[in-house]
Amino acid sequence: MMKYYMMLCLLVLSLNLQAQDVLKGKVVDEKNQPLSSVAVMFADASFGVETDEEGKFEIPYVEESILSVSYVGFITREIKVVSADDLLIQLKTEDTLDELVIAARRKNTQRSLTSNTNTITMNSGELLKAACCNLAESFETNPSIDVNFSDAVSGSKQIKMLGLTSPYILIAEENIPTVRGASQAYGLSFIPGTWVESIQITKGAGSVVNGYESISGQINTELIKPANDIPFYLNLYGSTDARFEINAHFNEKISDKWSSSLFVHGNSRVKKNDMNHDGFLDNPLGSQINVMNRWQYINMEKGWVAFLTARYMKDEKQTGETAFDKDKDKLSTVLWGSEINTDKFDANAKIGYVFPDQPYKSFGWQNSFSYHKQNSYYGLNQFDITQRSIYSNFIYSSIISNTMHTFSTGANFVYDNYSEDVVNFGSVNYDRTDNSVGAFFEYTYDNADNFALVLGLRADQSNRLGLFATPRLHMRYNPWDKAVLRASAGRGKRIANIFAENQYLFASSRKFNIMDEGGKAYGMNPEIAWNYGISFSQGFLLFGRNTEIAFDFYRTDFQNQIVVDIDQSARSVNFYNLEGASFANSFQFDVTYNLAKHLNIRSAYKYYDIQTDYKSGTLERPLQAKHRFFTNIEFETHQTERGGSWKFDATWNWLGKQRLPYTGDNLAENQLPSYTNPFSTINAQITKVFSERLEVYVGGENIGNYQQNRVILGADDPFGSNFDSTIVYAPIFGQMYYAGLRFKIK
Repeated sequence: MMKYYMMLCLLVLSLNLQAQDVLKGKVVDEKNQPLSSVAVMFADASFGVETDEEGKFEIPYVEESILSVSYVGFITREIKVVSADDLLIQLKTEDTLDELVIAARRKNTQRSLTSNTNTITMNSGELLKAACCNLAESFETNPSIDVNFSDAVSGSKQIKMLGLTSPYILIAEENIPTVRGASQAYGLSFIPGTWVESIQITKGAGSVVNGYESISGQINTELIKPANDIPFYLNLYGSTDARFEINAHFNEKISDKWSSSLFVHGNSRVKKNDMNHDGFLDNPLGSQINVMNRWQYINMEKGWVAFLTARYMKDEKQTGETAFDKDKDKLSTVLWGSEINTDKFDANAKIGYVFPDQPYKSFGWQNSFSYHKQNSYYGLNQFDITQRSIYSNFIYSSIISNTMHTFSTGANFVYDNYSEDVVNFGSVNYDRTDNSVGAFFEYTYDNADNFALVLGLRADQSNRLGLFATPRLHMRYNPWDKAVLRASAGRGKRIANIFAENQYLFASSRKFNIMDEGGKAYGMNPEIAWNYGISFSQGFLLFGRNTEIAFDFYRTDFQNQIVVDIDQSARSVNFYNLEGASFANSFQFDVTYNLAKHLNIRSAYKYYDIQTDYKSGTLERPLQAKHRFFTNIEFETHQTERGGSWKFDATWNWLGKQRLPYTGDNLAENQLPSYTNPFSTINAQITKVFSERLEVYVGGENIGNYQQNRVILGADDPFGSNFDSTIVYAPIFGQMYYAGLRFKIK
């Protein structure tokens, strides 16, 4: 009882706003192990669903109906549904099948048939399939997200969705916007992968509940919950590029209502690597210490759940020429070097309440405070930024007449105080304070059969953006069994933090030019875009094996965009408001197929058409491949009685040619062609599971050893006018191998 009630409260708290118009539950066997692919349907209806890899299901709530739960080898159960409370359903094996062993393999990536948005959920099993040391590296095995290095010196990875970079993605932690403002460049690397319970990737317009900034999509990270965590977890990692990590989790059940977890993460890179012999480090030296303490409160009888979280992180990076000494050469022209030092503290409190006598009615309140300070220099360029942020969001959910008509409404407040100092051919201070107050209303219609419609509208008053509205629309239609068609449309608006989002460009000799046009942030106007999309997925049996195909098409049209122009000259980067058109078309087709027992393959093809009107004319977005192919193969052996097994995983990525920025005014030896050559990379990992407590893993990245030919232009004269380390389109380091272990006490 406590477990499923807790799940209900957690879902309310994480603002899964369709929770109150669906019945949720979990199906387990006699040993309380989850059962996947169990058929769940109402006895008097033709519409049904299947449980996911965790045994969980969601089905439109039909009052006073009989729920039928059936699975091969188990006795079918029929349950009378009298409320919308979550269900925990245990199935018993049929007596005539005592010798039959039913083994259900857990899917690491799940696409729901009942979700009203085009959302893919990655659980912790997916994150363990690669060297997932932080959130930026957790998408290597997922075709919906593109991962690239942003430059040749910082070692940071940049993600893209629908062909657009992370500033256009709302990145949240348990539905609180997290990676934004000052943390856009490196914020994903500040979230250790072992802390993550699951990741929800939503393409297109998101919910109005989470704000107005989302344009191309939303990534929400759910952290491990103290009430569900094990007493102790240890992860050790080391790689051939001299990167070492340790993660330790400590959990304590204080009482039947209180639980607490302490998460400790540390990493360092201690060796200088220069595999291409250009005199510069391929990846930075550095270290990070990251500590988080979480408290969770659950009162089953009263309907309350709460989280209290506090975290501190210190990250230091040093890069540049291999002989650079930060104590002697900092901000001098003796040797080119760079340091990026960040201190970050954040705390949040979340409260959720479900009315015991009216389970369709609930409210949640989220509050957070964040302090982010970064001091950095790139050669003679300097960039320091401090951000203090407050976020508060209150949401109330209920029904209109019956559970076919539900709504969520509320209000939120956002406060950001920025202090920026920029030294680039002169010193300028950019201090500002942004604040906004908004209210939202989201209505959901679900006919409890095959159609759902979500209409959302929010109004915000901002000291810089004025008063404006944000509309969003989502539709879902299930035309036949295991098929779902979705469509969405929505508007997004944001203030671009042009230095924080593009600070990698400081690692060059380019001069930053802002073409002030009277806007309220850096003289620029806010970015405004509309996103439209459609998606379809179908599950079926092919040669007796589970198969799923899916495709989606999305278009983003910018009404205004801050154009970052590095094509007008190799000597400058120009920022100006869009004059003309800018759009991004994204098409993806993917197939998932169960080749054999415990052997799955997932392949995808992606096509991007991204164009912008620059002052020099219409151009394709630089460093963006139009064509990409992806294939992931995973295999797991049967577990022995002691829990031992092997896991094998391999990922192949192919990228087509990419347009390179203009370099025509450089010296001949520092000029690049107009396009790159296509290339591919292979990553693989092998995991040996000895028992429930211990497993070890080894793996490799870029096993084919593909390396970009010219990484840094003007490397022999880093303070000269041709120096540029920002034109990166392929791996720099070459092959990298790693090993680690995971140890648990349950």
